[in-house]
Amino acid sequence: LQLVESGGGLVQAGGSLRLSCAASRGTFSSYAMGWFRQAPGKEREFVAAISRSGSNTYYQDSAKGRFTISRDNGKNTVYLQMNSLKPEDTAVYYCAAVAALRPPLNPYEYDYWGQGTQVTVSS
Repeated sequence: LQLVESGGGLVQAGGSLRLSCAASRGTFSSYAMGWFRQAPGKEREFVAAISRSGSNTYYQDSAKGRFTISRDNGKNTVYLQMNSLKPEDTAVYYCAAVAALRPPLNPYEYDYWGQGTQVTVSS
């Protein structure tokens, strides 16, 4: 499975961005999907995840109420809508795929990764 993220950029605090992750070379609907982020000098951390069908979603506490993960299996794409962005959301955001029914929160359990997209939130 190949994953390509897009949609990152520079935004002011309080603004919004929508990240997309397009999948190819595999059966997208067979994979649970996750979004992770990594800030300079920090470990990669879980942000949000979604089950294969899209019926179940999971969020890091700091993302609840601000971020929404969704997927369109017909378009082989997973999205992360990010609202009310804060400077501490600044990081490289990665999407990842795992052949599991329920997406894990541990990044080491994922099978495939995209190249990442930079999100910078200015104060």
